Amino acid sequence: MSKTSASVKNRYAAKAYDRIVIIVPKGQKAVINAAAQEVGESVNMYTQKALLARMGLTDWPKKDGE
Repeated sequence: MSKTSASVKNRYAAKAYDRIVIIVPKGQKAVINAAAQEVGESVNMYTQKALLARMGLTDWPKKDGE
């Protein structure tokens, strides 16, 4: 990926997404990664779903503009 392409993608991401950084105890990252892989998800999607479920928002975001 060229610098220009990366720059464009980074600018879009900054406009479209909020970033949350979590810190876990040493070794837990590998456990989380393995759990995400087991269900065929990225660590990002796995943790997003866990957070949303904890908040009672398991059906969010709505599909097809509901």
